[in-house]
Amino acid sequence: MPVRLMSRLPVCGLLLLLTAVVSPLDATAQDTLNFPVLGEIHRHAPEFDDLIAEDARLEVIASGFEWTEGPVWVPGKDDEAGYLLFSDIPRNSIFKWVEGKGISLFMKPSGYTGFVDYGAEPGSNGLLLDPQGRLVCCEHGDRRVSVVTENGGKMTLVDSYNGKRLNSPNDAVFMSNGDLYFTDPPYGLPNRYEDPRRELDYCGVYRLDTDGELTLLTREMTRPNGIALSPDEKTLYVAQSDPEAPIWKSFPVKEDGTLGPGKLFHDATENFRKKLPGLPDGMAVSADGHIFATGPGGVYVFNPDGDLLGRISTGERTANCTFGGPDGSILYLTADTYLCRIQTRTHGAKR
Repeated sequence: MPVRLMSRLPVCGLLLLLTAVVSPLDATAQDTLNFPVLGEIHRHAPEFDDLIAEDARLEVIASGFEWTEGPVWVPGKDDEAGYLLFSDIPRNSIFKWVEGKGISLFMKPSGYTGFVDYGAEPGSNGLLLDPQGRLVCCEHGDRRVSVVTENGGKMTLVDSYNGKRLNSPNDAVFMSNGDLYFTDPPYGLPNRYEDPRRELDYCGVYRLDTDGELTLLTREMTRPNGIALSPDEKTLYVAQSDPEAPIWKSFPVKEDGTLGPGKLFHDATENFRKKLPGLPDGMAVSADGHIFATGPGGVYVFNPDGDLLGRISTGERTANCTFGGPDGSILYLTADTYLCRIQTRTHGAKR
């Protein structure tokens, strides 16, 4: 089907505007709705119009970071407004963004508490909320999945499998019953695959059940990265950020929580070879089952059958995305040094 290409969004004076939007180390008020815009939107199928309006714009709401990842929306309580948390992995930090207030530092260190240099990506990666609403962090440097407890403490949920330390947990998703599914590539190790500290000779996808038992679900993916569940929790989607095979796979989830045979969901090799920036990475799933998946050239939007409906092109390496906002209809994106958002006509799946 022919591609309808939205005209490029205005980026005139973008760098000057970005400086004015926010400095990540400066929590000054952000009392503007006049955000700069970025990228372009590719429409591949009419169904895409039901998800992203013709006049939708990708806004840059913060910038000046090193490598943004792992966004999660934290709903407000009582009369309090909700807010977004996201990782800056090289800075070993989690930042907080609040509408009308901008950016402030939320947590440092976020993923590495050691006392020697630990490479380029020591901080937290994927962030999510557990069924109790507590913040859960995939930590690169400390090679664990942790939960932030009451009054700001941290507790390790898992850091090893069969007596061997995990590589560097990357991204995770909760089942409604409290089981945690997560990926474990070696990107957080200073020398990645060749790091002598590596104890597992594969990259696994795991499930941590509510009894604390860790199960290796599959080791077939060379670089498992982003992970997401369908709204009915019968399908697990896993991104593979391997330049030799930049793909997404889908796995049926069995009654006992383990996985059936995986199958190819979408292959992004063609776009990767065209030098579009990025690889398959983080994902978000809407309540109607559409998959918003970061990959080469931005955010791919698929229907549950794996058909590509459209793409939100950022022009940057786009790491992750999540739904949030007052009604869950805003898609927030972490794209290289930027934090972005776009209004959608859908909303995030709830569990």
